[in-house]
Amino acid sequence: MNEDRMVELESKMSFQEEALQSLSDTVYRQQKQIDRLEAVCRSLVEHVKDLSLALAEGNAGAGGSANERPPHY
Repeated sequence: MNEDRMVELESKMSFQEEALQSLSDTVYRQQKQIDRLEAVCRSLVEHVKDLSLALAEGNAGAGGSANERPPHY
């Protein structure tokens, strides 16, 4: 009886080690994905800032002439 109990405990321990490794791998993959997504978000924020600045500079330089025809018309 004591040996059966020991085999059962070893089996449970082996299952738990496998489950723990699987969870650890999942957390690692998720963290890598989070890191990539954060980098993309930072890049998009910078891009939007650059576009906003360019648009603001373009409107300031136009002086309200946004509806005027270009010179080649």
